[in-house]
Amino acid sequence: MNLDLQNKNALVCGGSRGLGKASAIELANLGANVTLLSRNEELLQQVLVELDTTKGQSHQYIVANFSDGIETLEVKIKDLLKKQSIHILINNTGGPKGGTLIDATSDQFLDAFNNHVLISHSMVNWVIPGMKKDGYGRIINIVSTSVRQPIPGLGVSNVTRGAMASWAKTLSHEVASNGITVNNILPGSTKTERLDELISAWAYMNNKTEDEMSLQLEKELPIGRFGKPEEIGGVVAFIASPAASYITGTSIPVDGGKIKSI
Repeated sequence: MNLDLQNKNALVCGGSRGLGKASAIELANLGANVTLLSRNEELLQQVLVELDTTKGQSHQYIVANFSDGIETLEVKIKDLLKKQSIHILINNTGGPKGGTLIDATSDQFLDAFNNHVLISHSMVNWVIPGMKKDGYGRIINIVSTSVRQPIPGLGVSNVTRGAMASWAKTLSHEVASNGITVNNILPGSTKTERLDELISAWAYMNNKTEDEMSLQLEKELPIGRFGKPEEIGGVVAFIASPAASYITGTSIPVDGGKIKSI
């Protein structure tokens, strides 16, 4: 099985923590040169020293905030692309604020659509010429199990994640002939800062302690525990590898059996 990512360049959005960080670590373990992107420079510096360099890799980071607008982000990404192509793009950003769908405002939808779909689409437009030129491309979107099964209390997120999945499926058809794959990873309840925030909110809504809420959620999972970030990162790294060259247009749950459908 060919899992070698030496001489491949990866750009990991949200790479300073959580699933982005875990994905960056696993990509580096397979030999990729990793560029981390996040708004928190202090955390980026900490992650940078954790990335494997034993295969001669060179890693770096970009400080950027999606809320600053696409134009500002474009300048920074195009500066990077003047020096190297990007072969692996990990689209990953924090989920929209929780709440019921009926109470959501138009601005919440617009912000979520911009930070997920529009930013991801812009990223693809910027990096895809290099992928086509080099004959290798992996576009991997870290989304959510809500693509398959809506999550109560995450109305705007459910809608936005569904839009991301449809965008990715359409894109996969358009670029497959160029040796470029497009796939979604659907993490279930994974032990990250995002899950901690949701548990806190759900505990408050259900008049429970956070420990009680956490235990209830774990019991609802067939595997009986929350996922680990590295378990998601490992799947991301596999999909980025040459071994996964025939997998495209898919949404892959990594959820401990959470999704009830076949």
